[in-house]
Amino acid sequence: MPNADAQASRTNPGSSRTAAERGREVRQRLLTTAVELIPELGWNAVSTRILAKRAGLAPGLVHYHFESLQALLREASLASMREALRAFDLIFEQADTLEAGLEMLTGALETYSANNRASLLFVEAYLASLRDPRLSQELAGLVVDFRRRFADWLAAHGQMDPAATAAVLTAALDGVLLHRALGPDLTSSVVRQVLGRVLVRTQRTPKIPSRKTRKGTDTV
Repeated sequence: MPNADAQASRTNPGSSRTAAERGREVRQRLLTTAVELIPELGWNAVSTRILAKRAGLAPGLVHYHFESLQALLREASLASMREALRAFDLIFEQADTLEAGLEMLTGALETYSANNRASLLFVEAYLASLRDPRLSQELAGLVVDFRRRFADWLAAHGQMDPAATAAVLTAALDGVLLHRALGPDLTSSVVRQVLGRVLVRTQRTPKIPSRKTRKGTDTV
């Protein structure tokens, strides 16, 4: 038997679009609420009932719009993390030297603290990925994509072995975010100084032609 939306669309074509818009609004409200609750309560403490109540919706709508609560939490967290990582693209676009890029990258750490929602969301997603193979796969895809963009930027500025450097620096920055939750000693200034030494030591040095190979000079 056709559902109510299908029947309404035949009698009034405009009503189906309205229903679709309402559906998108409800779906987005659930996703937005999940992003709020995951860092607030912890991934495993978010229930269908709590989520629906916070969103001001009936619990049945959670499973109407998503195959499961876990699927909802997965989609919400990944979307939020993609948005956060896109902000770093501006750094890669604007920084014209390794030093400037490092300054901006470490400066961005100041916005993340132990009580920062984005930081807690990242931590909760990482932990949940250990028990959710699909989340783990998609999260790994986000990290790999970020490393690739980071490596491209490093290569453009003469960094040796940019892929490995990007992987290590990405892991280091992730670790800094986790450890900042334990204490305030890992300031952006400290991180910048240490990572700056790594970049300087591994940066490719431009080759200077010897006097014998310079045009017009073949004697010492």
